[in-house]
Amino acid sequence: MSSPSTRRLLSLDAFRGATIAAMILVNDAGDDKVTYWPLLHAPWHGWTPTDLVFPFFLFMVGMSLTFSQRQGFRPVLVRALKLVALGLLVNFCTSGFALAGWRAAGVLQRIGLCYLLAWLFRRWLGPWGLAALAAGLLIGYWLLMTQVVGPEGFPPALDMQTNLAAQWDRILLKGHLYRWTRTRDPEGILSTLPSIATALFGVLFGEWLRRERPAFGKAMGFLGGGLALTALGVFWGEAAPAWLLFPINKNLWSPSFVCLTAGLAAALFGLTWWAVDVQGWRVGIQPLVTYGRNPIAVYVGSEVLAGTLDTVRWAGPGSEARSVHQRLYETLFPGWLSPANASLAFALATVLLWYLVAREMDRRGIYLKV
Repeated sequence: MSSPSTRRLLSLDAFRGATIAAMILVNDAGDDKVTYWPLLHAPWHGWTPTDLVFPFFLFMVGMSLTFSQRQGFRPVLVRALKLVALGLLVNFCTSGFALAGWRAAGVLQRIGLCYLLAWLFRRWLGPWGLAALAAGLLIGYWLLMTQVVGPEGFPPALDMQTNLAAQWDRILLKGHLYRWTRTRDPEGILSTLPSIATALFGVLFGEWLRRERPAFGKAMGFLGGGLALTALGVFWGEAAPAWLLFPINKNLWSPSFVCLTAGLAAALFGLTWWAVDVQGWRVGIQPLVTYGRNPIAVYVGSEVLAGTLDTVRWAGPGSEARSVHQRLYETLFPGWLSPANASLAFALATVLLWYLVAREMDRRGIYLKV
């Protein structure tokens, strides 16, 4: 049984939609201090389900490239620049509408750059060349991070403050770093190198999906290839010899993190594709498809709204200034739920709100094309 590779795949929309819904869920907790641990990022080494969300989306960016109708460099460059501009807008809104210390890097900036470079590399290289390039990026980054003395003079290390990526971020992004750290950026300069490999893995699996071959063989390729990459990531991050070890770390976008997340994304997408596009399973996927048809609009809208709700604040009689976010949360949820469940309920309500927005946009045929 074969599946046409040219028609629109519901599994792509559904998987992308699930990723965006998860992104909103983990970004919009009522109170981060009491949130369930799977909805928080790992502080440094290690990973949680939340750490899978961004690399899954970046993997899907690479996959979607293989189905894109954009053939020329100009529209691809324009799209990349639009993503960067939207990322800067998000940063402006989430930093309290302040130009001073405006963060330069960010999620959409990284997506735009990886999208552009993955498109260029796909034009220049075949599958084996792309695989070699992805491997070279990961090995090169591992060598840089474990062997090179940084510009601030710190010896090679993978700790939070003195690692090579943090040193370069402090120099190249001085005064424009992530506001919660001010000493490094989770989407910084050097760590963008391995993130390009995440997008390239998506391109490679997308090319596999486009091949004319039996659907079962395609699904097994996704599952087998994904599990092999996952195993490589676990080995490299947890079981490798000391000289080779590079712990799984989202902030550093470590090579082990790339392999783990790309592998899990491939395996899970393969199962989704088999169920939705091959077997025709439709139960419960329509909300995810709706999300997946307007992912950038929903993500940007949710971030701008969240930033506004956090920024606008005022003090009541004899009380400290509190944001709109805090007032909404404290009014609606903690009175009848435990702290962790109240925080989760606020996040779920936000996911529902943006689903309703996405559904109305879909009903009206409104799609943000960047």
